Amino acid sequence: MQRIRKGDEVIVIAGKDKGKKGIVTARIDDQHVTVEGVNVVKKCVRPNPMAGVEGGIVDKTLPIDQSNVMLVNPATGKGDRVGFKEVDGKKVRVFKSNGAVVGAKA
Repeated sequence: MQRIRKGDEVIVIAGKDKGKKGIVTARIDDQHVTVEGVNVVKKCVRPNPMAGVEGGIVDKTLPIDQSNVMLVNPATGKGDRVGFKEVDGKKVRVFKSNGAVVGAKA
C-alpha cells in the first residue's frame, strides 16, 4: 500500500518548488509522482504534421520523488507523516499527528 496516492493533496518539502501545494495527478513508479503546478519546465517541441502536433514551446510537468512531498493534513493545513492502522478489518492510512484517517470526511 502506498502512502501517497493519486488524488491526494501534498506539499513539497524539498527542491526548487519547496512550499507549493498541489494534487497528485499520477504515480509514475514506486518512487515518483507528478503533482499539478510543481516541477513544470519549458520544452521545445518540433512540429509533426502527421501526428497533428504544432511546434513551439510547451509547459511540461515532470515527476518528483515522493520523498520530497508530504500529505497535507486538512485539520492543520500542514504536511504530516502517514502511518497505517487496521480499522474494521481494513488497512487504512492515518496521520501520525492526530490519528485521523486519511481521506475520511469529518
